[in-house]
Amino acid sequence: MLKYLMVTATLLTLGQPVSYSNSRPTPLNPSLSADCALIVMSEHKRRSDTSLNGIRYFANFIPGLKVAGTGEYGDICITYEDISQAAYEARRKIGEVPKEIYELSSVYPEAEHIAVSAEIIQETTRILAHRFQLSRDTIIHALPRIDTSKTSIKEICPTFLKPVKCELSRYRTLTGMCNNLEHPSWGSARSAMVRYLPPEYADAIQEPRKSVDGSDLPSARIVSFMMHHDVSEHHSHINILLVFWGQMTDHDMTLAAQTVDHEKQDIECCKFPPEHQHPNCMNIKVPHDDPFYKYFKRQCLDFARIYPGPKPGCKLGPRFQINTISSYIDGNFVYGSTQDVASRLREFHGGRLKTNQVYAELGLKDLLPMKMVEKDVGCMARPRNVYCFDAGDERVNEQLMLTVMHTMMMREHNRVADILSHVNPHWDDETIYQEARHIVAAEIQHITYSQFLPMVIGKQTVMKYGIEPLKHGYFDGYSPKVNAGIRAAFQSAAFRFGHSLLPDVIERYNKFHEKIDSLRVSTVLRQPFNLYKPGIVDTFLLGLINQKANAMDPEVTTEVTNHLFEKPGEGFGMDLAAMNVQRAREHGVPGYIKYREYCGMPRVRNFWDLIGILPNKTVHRYSQIYRHVEDIDLWSAAISEYALPGAILGPTLSCLIAEQFANLRRGDRFWYENSGWPSSFTPEQLDEIRKVTVGRIVCDNSDDIATVPLNTFMQGDPMRNPFVECNSHHFPHMDLTKWRDTSYDKK
Repeated sequence: MLKYLMVTATLLTLGQPVSYSNSRPTPLNPSLSADCALIVMSEHKRRSDTSLNGIRYFANFIPGLKVAGTGEYGDICITYEDISQAAYEARRKIGEVPKEIYELSSVYPEAEHIAVSAEIIQETTRILAHRFQLSRDTIIHALPRIDTSKTSIKEICPTFLKPVKCELSRYRTLTGMCNNLEHPSWGSARSAMVRYLPPEYADAIQEPRKSVDGSDLPSARIVSFMMHHDVSEHHSHINILLVFWGQMTDHDMTLAAQTVDHEKQDIECCKFPPEHQHPNCMNIKVPHDDPFYKYFKRQCLDFARIYPGPKPGCKLGPRFQINTISSYIDGNFVYGSTQDVASRLREFHGGRLKTNQVYAELGLKDLLPMKMVEKDVGCMARPRNVYCFDAGDERVNEQLMLTVMHTMMMREHNRVADILSHVNPHWDDETIYQEARHIVAAEIQHITYSQFLPMVIGKQTVMKYGIEPLKHGYFDGYSPKVNAGIRAAFQSAAFRFGHSLLPDVIERYNKFHEKIDSLRVSTVLRQPFNLYKPGIVDTFLLGLINQKANAMDPEVTTEVTNHLFEKPGEGFGMDLAAMNVQRAREHGVPGYIKYREYCGMPRVRNFWDLIGILPNKTVHRYSQIYRHVEDIDLWSAAISEYALPGAILGPTLSCLIAEQFANLRRGDRFWYENSGWPSSFTPEQLDEIRKVTVGRIVCDNSDDIATVPLNTFMQGDPMRNPFVECNSHHFPHMDLTKWRDTSYDKK
């Protein structure tokens, strides 16, 4: 730990000069040390007295170590008044915070409100760094330790980041607030993401990552077409249900606060000259000889930064990003993360969610409700009098197969609610709704940890990180000291591995598992309207279990690297691979090599050390486009690693994903296996939840699917993975009579 305390007052260049006060910091006077928020040792003194060993830089945090320097090279004292003055200057530059930050509801404050507070804190950090000539280490490791509640920053700190009173309840809040009773905002909606490793911003505060030599990194578009051009090969055994279960789970945990315009549409950057662009524009440069975009004379791809968010306590330090939904696996992609959305989706009768009974007379199951609010947000090319779909997550219409997954889980909630209302006819709507929501969240957790993760990261990694669900009894690993918040590198790189698995087309199958037809992936992005055709949902569900995923390798289909969200008739779209690379740089996520070391793997000193870790041609191409091996972007290299035995992914992604999911389990008070809380299931109920499989979910929520593969995340095979009847013992039903309210029977 002491290595992170070595902070010194060396000069740090912080981008363009700014006009701050010219007052010079004064060497520390011993009588004033009690007023210091932070004491920083000079570089000269640190070198001349190595016995002091960095701990002195936190004199105000360690009683009895208030040591003063003398003369020109004395220690520097940053006082609480200095910080308040810097915050005042920052507020003059950025503007005053909106009143919504003082509200405490599931709706307010919104991301753009919170971002103003974060920008003021970020600017305060920048002023202090310039004024006191702070080193990178001081900015990253020391400034965040200051108690800003003793400064004027407390006046602009959002209410939800301050201590709040929490009440014990059987059911989660929609925002995830108060899941952790000791740290109520951890993992909650609108909280800042956390990190595996310290950020590597170019200026230590907020400028996107650059090369280790200070030069610009290669354009994210160059990385995309050089490293991830499309060579279609299929995975040997996994189907695309696994891919879209992964995306659905991702949307349960992460939604970065994207910069949008007043109509909540993505902002346009490239059409304006730099001086007229939104401050959050961070365009992706397209080379003039680009193999695809040159035919459309595109030299720029729109890209906007994520809104920044303050950390708990509104601490100083580098930029952090907002996660607008709760980090916990709670099924909120079904239910919503605000009271407004949750209420909009509810029927308020029998605990059910609203549906669209468009083909009820044909005996077909319901569709998702129509989106009647902000009708075109998240959709495009909407036909007249046809509507997009509404669900708990705003990305429900992002691609058609994701809409199918949402439909399946909405149906599962209503199926559970209907049975609970029969088992407990005296329960009111609210009780049925909340208990069904509680059960569905447990089902998602169980399937993700028992079926999905062992295939993705391998059973050995699951065992190593202690994330295998128990066969019997309760889990006793919950700890309020574990922050279940989403790691920035997980959101911007690690859990984007599925982009390599995406196919070129989406296939439909009949109930006999015979292929019907296929649609280009680019034609079903933000265009889910095919689902209004009678009986078609089953054909796409059957496509999920029958269609092979693409291979896990460096290649990514051009359907998303050249045609992502392509508007009809334009011929080109965005580049998902380039966006992944750009997003991690924007978040200050360190390069691939740092994460290999973080995960305990041998240090890589040059490109050729990567031979045997990555394909030879991949290593060769990296050496052509990057100046230094340390510059290689995390997502690009990590998806290119050779897979671990029994896993889809290589060691770096397996490590990062396992650690995140370990935190999501150990840091979730409502985790389905926990005991001793009002939310805990009985042993009998827990045994029923453990019966649930993704195959059972597919069978129960289709119209006429009779057979599915035994391992429903794998391609069916007569010998290795046979198709079995939905009503067979291989897919046991969850017995919801275990939820019978016996206290009512006794009355």
